[in-house]
Amino acid sequence: MDFKKKHNEQNGSADLKKITTTLDSLPAGDPNDVKIISKKQPLPTGVTSKMLYSDVIRIGWPALVELMLMQLASMADQMMVGQLGAWATSAVGLTMQPKMLLSTAFMALNTGAMALVGRYRGAGDEKRANLVLRQAFILNAFFGILFSVLGTIFSRQMVELMGATEELVLVEATKYLQIQMIGIFTISMTSCVTSCLRGCGDSKTAMIYNTISNVINVVFNYLLIYGKFGFPRLEVVGASIATVLGQVIAFFMAMYAIRRKNQFIRLTFPKGSLKLDMPTVKNITKIGFPSMIEQLAMRFGVIVFTRTVTGLGTMAYATHQICMNIQALTFMNGQAFATSATSLVSQSLGKGRADMAHHYSKRTQHIGTTIAIIIAVLVFFFNKNVLALYTPEAEIIAVGSSILSMVAIIQPFQSAQFILAGSLRGAGDTKYTALITMLTVMILRPGLAILLVNYVGLGLHGAWYALVVDQLVRTALVVGRFSSGKWITSFKPSEAGEFAE
Repeated sequence: MDFKKKHNEQNGSADLKKITTTLDSLPAGDPNDVKIISKKQPLPTGVTSKMLYSDVIRIGWPALVELMLMQLASMADQMMVGQLGAWATSAVGLTMQPKMLLSTAFMALNTGAMALVGRYRGAGDEKRANLVLRQAFILNAFFGILFSVLGTIFSRQMVELMGATEELVLVEATKYLQIQMIGIFTISMTSCVTSCLRGCGDSKTAMIYNTISNVINVVFNYLLIYGKFGFPRLEVVGASIATVLGQVIAFFMAMYAIRRKNQFIRLTFPKGSLKLDMPTVKNITKIGFPSMIEQLAMRFGVIVFTRTVTGLGTMAYATHQICMNIQALTFMNGQAFATSATSLVSQSLGKGRADMAHHYSKRTQHIGTTIAIIIAVLVFFFNKNVLALYTPEAEIIAVGSSILSMVAIIQPFQSAQFILAGSLRGAGDTKYTALITMLTVMILRPGLAILLVNYVGLGLHGAWYALVVDQLVRTALVVGRFSSGKWITSFKPSEAGEFAE
C-alpha cells in the first residue's frame, strides 16, 4: 500500500489513537534536536500539498462552523436587543470587555494546555497529555469560581469603568453583566475541554456541543427578550439569561465528551491526582503566562479604545458596537484556521518534525487568505444590508457602511495575522505574540485613536483608522517573526512530574 493510499484510508478517524493526519504516518524526528529550518524545505517523500491541505481543513472546518455559529448567536443577541433601542445595544456592548478581561486567566491557561496536549499527541505520549488535561481542569476550576464571585460583586464598577454615564444604560448593563458573571465558571471549564480536544486534533466534538448551546441561546433570546409564548418579557436581562443557559448545556455536554473511553485524552482522576503537579503547571504557565499578559494588554488597550468611542455619545457607540460585532464575524476565518495551525504545529514539533510545522503553517495561511478575500468582497458590497438587520436608524447605517468598507480592506492581513500567530502559539512562542500585542493593541491603537478622535476631530472614523493601522502593523510583526524561523526553537517542555504515570 503506498503512502498516499494509506493516508486517505486512515485520515479522519474519530478515534484519536489511530492515524488521523499525514504527520502520524511519517517517521519521528528527535524532539530535543529541533533546528530552524529552511524556508524552501521540500515536502517529505510521498507527501503532497493536497494531503496537508486535507489535514488543515479536517481540523479547521469544524472550528470555523463552531466559531461562526457562536458569533452568529452573538449577532442575533445584538439584533434582538437592538430592536429595543440604541440604549440596549450600548448596555450589552459595554459588558463585553469586562467579561473578556476576567476571562484572560483561563484563556491563557488553555492556550498553554492546547499547545502541550498537541506536543504530547505528536510524541504519542498519552499519559502526559492526560496529565496536562487534569492539571488544566483543576486550574480552570479555581479561576472560574474566583472570577465568577468577583465579577458578580463588582459588575457595576466594571461597567462604570467602561465609561457608561446614562443611568438607564448603566443599570441595564450591570444587570446583564451580573448574570454573565454567574455563568463564567462554565465558560472556563468548557474552554478547557475544547482546547485540549483541539490540541490533539478533535475540533468536531466542540463544534457539536457549542452549536447546540448557540441554538438554545437564540431560542431563549426570542422567548425571554420579548416575552413570547407565555415567557416573561425580560429584555436585556432575558438576553443574558439565554446566553448562560446555552453555556450551561455546553458545559455538561463537554464533561460527557471528555470522559468517553477509547480516545487519546480522557478526564479521569486516579488516586492523588487532584494535587497540583508543579512541573506540568510550570509547562502550562510557561506558555500561558505570556499569553495572559498578551490578553491583559489587549483588554487594557481595547478598554481605553472603547472609552474613547464612548465619549462620542450613545449613537456613535451603538454604531461602533454593531460594526465591531460584524467585524468579529470576519475574525472567525482566521481564528478557526489558527486552531489548525496551533494543533498541527504543536504535534509536528512534539514529533520532532519542524519541517512539517512549517509546511502546515504555510498551507493553513493559504486557505485562510483565500477565504478572507471572499469575505472582503461580501463585506464591501453588502454591508448596508447587514447593518439594516441590526437597526432601522439611517444614521447608523450610513456611518457603519463606510466603517465596514475598512473592515473589508484589511481581511487578508487580518487572516494572516491570526493564523501565523496560531503557529507561534503552537510552538510555545507566546512571549513574542505578547510583545506584539502590547505594542499595537495596548499602545498604538488607543494612542492613535485618542489623537484622531479628540485632537484631529475625525470622530468615530478616527477610531477605526486607528484600528486599521493596528491590524496592519500587527500583521507585519507576526509575519516577520514567522519568517525568521526562531519560533521553532522558542520552547522546550520540562519533564512531567509524579502524576504522569
